[in-house]
Amino acid sequence: MAGLVALGAALTVSTTAMLLEPRQAANLEAARAARMQAMVDALPGLRMVMEEAGVTELQSHLVDLETGRVLPGATSGLDPVQAARGPDTGVELPPEADIAGLGRREKVAAIHLLERDGVPVLLVLPMRGTGYQSTIHALLALEADLDTVAALTVTEQGETPGLGAQIERPDWQALWPGRRITDDSGAIRIEVVRGAATTPFEVDGISGATRTGNGITAMLRFWMGPWGYGPFLDRLAEEGMG
Repeated sequence: MAGLVALGAALTVSTTAMLLEPRQAANLEAARAARMQAMVDALPGLRMVMEEAGVTELQSHLVDLETGRVLPGATSGLDPVQAARGPDTGVELPPEADIAGLGRREKVAAIHLLERDGVPVLLVLPMRGTGYQSTIHALLALEADLDTVAALTVTEQGETPGLGAQIERPDWQALWPGRRITDDSGAIRIEVVRGAATTPFEVDGISGATRTGNGITAMLRFWMGPWGYGPFLDRLAEEGMG
């Protein structure tokens, strides 16, 4: 009897979880969209640029991460984590390339772009990486030169409260605008440092959260590199959106 009761309870919990999963996913996507909207609203003068360009929101596109090509199709419903796990939609990362601790990476990603007269004005790149206690999800906004940070917004994290979790604080995220990703040689230099930043490539670290800061650094360097958005950024700089 006890076994039957336990089995029934397990089935109930499993069924409830399955029924709630689409709603939870929708709520999470809505929260991420709201944070991206808030990030856009916080960028000085961007709303005016969008009005001049005749658009009300950033345009979303699918990108083949291996070739950097923009693909046809809708971005809605794309779950990068699930795609990374799929045998046909994800790729296993070699250990030497997996600096963000992802294990696998999706083959196709969604990016968000604002153009004016065919020229990129703002590019928003979703990314994620392993922190100290959780997977950190973020949106990185780049200016028209595709190298200067316009904003960094952490959209999801489970780091230590009072320490690593402070990466969601507005005053820390306000340190990012104007930081550069690469130096004049093209080497990726962006970094969260211990203590105070001293170069255009550095952002102040959070006291007591060095490993979380290291996770942010690794996340950015991975996604801006050849296994992340690197091929797309190179193609965008040379050819535009096509």
